[in-house]
Amino acid sequence: MGTAYTPGLKVSSKTTIRKTRRLPLKGEVNVKVGDHVLPDTVVARTELPGVMQTVRVAEYLGIEPSEVERVLKVAIGDEVEPGTVLAESRSFFGLFRNECKSPIAGTVEMISPISGHIGIRYKPTLVEVKAYIEGDIVEVLPEEGVVVETTGALIQGIFGVGGERLGEIKVVVAQPGEIVDEDSITDDLAGKVIVAGANITGMAIRKAAGIGVAGIVVGGIIDKDLVDYLGYDIGVAITGHEEIPTTLIATEGFGVMRMAHRTFELLKSLEGRQASINGATQIRAGVIRPEIIVPIKNIVVASVDSSAEQTLELGTRIRIIREPYFGMLGEVVALPPEPVLIESGAKVRTLKAKLENGEDVTVPRANVEIIQE
Repeated sequence: MGTAYTPGLKVSSKTTIRKTRRLPLKGEVNVKVGDHVLPDTVVARTELPGVMQTVRVAEYLGIEPSEVERVLKVAIGDEVEPGTVLAESRSFFGLFRNECKSPIAGTVEMISPISGHIGIRYKPTLVEVKAYIEGDIVEVLPEEGVVVETTGALIQGIFGVGGERLGEIKVVVAQPGEIVDEDSITDDLAGKVIVAGANITGMAIRKAAGIGVAGIVVGGIIDKDLVDYLGYDIGVAITGHEEIPTTLIATEGFGVMRMAHRTFELLKSLEGRQASINGATQIRAGVIRPEIIVPIKNIVVASVDSSAEQTLELGTRIRIIREPYFGMLGEVVALPPEPVLIESGAKVRTLKAKLENGEDVTVPRANVEIIQE
């Protein structure tokens, strides 16, 4: 029987997880190797310089640029607030006074005798990078960030939106095939990561966001509900930066899709534990998967055998991760040994699969990932 290697979504009850936490530009690292950190521990910080705004002083006062220096009330390096007088001129024997005031808060960085302009830079923006997960610092990247390591459960989804959040896991369905509606979303779920079944309705998503649910983990998402929640069509992009109050993660795909049994059972065994979640997803090059991470120490969780995750065989259940069958589930029915010429002109190894809708398709092996019930 032919077999092949293909990456799959990781659903592990206990694994070593490393997360690199890096500043967008050089700054200060606040921890050292060996430190134990919590998800909200600030491990590094820096300041993003503000943009500069030009104030046309000479034009405003009606004087020559060379005269600006004579009427200045500030100097380079001075901190100013909105309304701070930058320059003041007098006319008609000193009887009339004209002032040029700062429109913003910032620092005077430039005074030009050539143009008669003053440049004021907005105050810098503080950027802090948090640990995201509870764990230990195993590496410091000087002036850039750290690597945090922990042991715990890791569950990857197929698609998500929304950024990093922290919350207690709460399972709101009894079976992985159930659908969650708005009646299941109650006020006591605020701040929690709720685990739904096969689907959650659009109204339930909006209600969850309204009461402050930290995250939703569900088998499938109806694409229209996702668009309604976001307010726009997400297209092909890296997700995770959406300005939404609740992170949403689908473990199986689009539509009403029963959550995989092993995923559901693992999440159930983790109920009541604090989870770090991130909906960031990138399907194409440099794959990024949405994730649920639960650091664990000496607790009993559902045992998940991941040894078979990487073997592709006849009968293996798969999920297609490229168009035109993106998100569809099926079963491998043939593994042709020879490479096949595909539409792009490349010769690649393919597989034949029977999809859940009964359709038989041939797709590149690189376009699928293994799932396991």
